[in-house]
Amino acid sequence: MAKQYFGTDGIRGKVGSGVINPEFILKLGWAAGRVFSRQAESSGVTPRIIIGKDTRISGYMFESALEAGLVAAGVNVALIGPMPTPAIAYLTRTFHCTAGIVISASHNPFYDNGIKFFSAEGKKLSDEVEHAIEAELSQPMVTVDSINLGKVTRIEDASGRYIEFCKSTVPNGFTLSGVKVVVDCAHGATYQVAPSVLRELGADVVEIGAKPDGLNINEKVGSTEPDALVRAVLEHKADIGVAFDGDGDRVLFVDHRGELVDGDAIIYVIALDQLRTRGCCEGVVGTLMSNLGLELAMQKAGIPFVRANVGDRYVNQLMKEKGWALGGESSGHVICSDVTTTGDGIVAALKVFFAVISSGKTLAELVAGMTPCPQLMINVRRNKEVDLDNDPEIQAAVHEIEQILGRNGRVLLRPSGTEPLIRVMVEGVDAEQVKVLAQQLAEKVESVVS
Repeated sequence: MAKQYFGTDGIRGKVGSGVINPEFILKLGWAAGRVFSRQAESSGVTPRIIIGKDTRISGYMFESALEAGLVAAGVNVALIGPMPTPAIAYLTRTFHCTAGIVISASHNPFYDNGIKFFSAEGKKLSDEVEHAIEAELSQPMVTVDSINLGKVTRIEDASGRYIEFCKSTVPNGFTLSGVKVVVDCAHGATYQVAPSVLRELGADVVEIGAKPDGLNINEKVGSTEPDALVRAVLEHKADIGVAFDGDGDRVLFVDHRGELVDGDAIIYVIALDQLRTRGCCEGVVGTLMSNLGLELAMQKAGIPFVRANVGDRYVNQLMKEKGWALGGESSGHVICSDVTTTGDGIVAALKVFFAVISSGKTLAELVAGMTPCPQLMINVRRNKEVDLDNDPEIQAAVHEIEQILGRNGRVLLRPSGTEPLIRVMVEGVDAEQVKVLAQQLAEKVESVVS
């Protein structure tokens, strides 16, 4: 059954329009509180939910709304303020909470916001739980008796706990001493913890994108706009640069030459390092958007590779089915399930730093074994719903391009799960041909969906 409010990554949209408003978020807190209260009661525990957020200005408003709704449902609330999304997943587990909630629109501009949930195990909610929350949203809001109202506390040492967790994911004695790192925090949720983790491991850290004002999150910085990181790495003659997105679940690198290292290359580096240090990498889960070059590099290394639908929940599901511990997306959303339950930019970054230090090679040398195929993705704004798989005009255009590419490329169309966009992707061996064909297909899709 289709969900009314939940998308592939929670509920997200422009602040003040649709459901991203205080009234709905209040009701959402209450509805979620009702569902999680029933779960807690069946386990014989008092329901407690932890709330974290990124740095966008509307986070304060929605934090208060969620808090009020949860308390009205009889749920205790623990507030931790601005913290990376994966930190909330970790702290939900370590504090034995019933659930975790993140107020964030990830890599979106400051005028968007959203709500993400984690289960008690620090994982994305099942479809069943999301349907249950939506069912409660259709019910009238009733406040519990005063004696049963939830209580609110603030966790003061949350950042310290998460910093120690991140450092625990690399071996004892590991050091970044002598390594100059530029870290770009996207003026987002990692602005306090990411530089601290790297400094405590001994790195010489240069910070950019670490002065949030509520309005500048992801603005010309971070993993979605890495040009600032490229410039900073070259200007400071750094050994390596690392960029996170607004909520800290994505990471990209820049090597010492100023060359971008995306999520596919990061997965390649981690997989090959596991092969080198452990003797094996069971397998890697990518997505439909993963570059063909990653798949070919995995085949060459003898590492199984499969593709999931786009979205970290689908990557996680397939990793669990396969029993594999590594997967992710080209965007830099990398999941290392041997140490954590969700995509974590800082943890993935430390895996790469470990590979660089332990191998004695530069990042540029480590990624040299993977040759990306030219790939271009164009976002087309969608003004109406269209069945991409069955629209005759679109399918005719796709078939024509597939005939041109033959076995040397791929075409992918998919609607974004978080924005009103159609992703148009063409991949092949000839960069100029890919550019022309992607533009041709994007124009056709735009003529249909706009």
